[in-house]
Amino acid sequence: MHIAVAGNIGAGKTTLTQLLSKHYKWEAHYEAVDDNPYLNDFYEDMQRWSFNLQIFFLNSRFRQILEIRKSGKNYIQDRTIYEDAYIFAPNLHAMGLMTTRDFENYFKLLSCYAP
Repeated sequence: MHIAVAGNIGAGKTTLTQLLSKHYKWEAHYEAVDDNPYLNDFYEDMQRWSFNLQIFFLNSRFRQILEIRKSGKNYIQDRTIYEDAYIFAPNLHAMGLMTTRDFENYFKLLSCYAP
């Protein structure tokens, strides 16, 4: 079984993931923030780094999903790949923080991940 938690920053996704993981004795997968080479740059210059950040998260979550499926274990994940694709990237584009060209390229890359 694979369950993912969705929600805004600070909503308690990590806490809920920890609690459910402990209660059900599932493995937990957390959002990669410590090894994210773009996160600090993104907060310094969102327009410059939004595309790079979203591609990093897309790849990171896709690799997590592959690991989860390969493991055969029950997992809970504290963020979904769908949030990046259908909430964060479109919001960055709507706010003028991701260019139309980058936004279109993001969705071209996203289509490569579809089954």
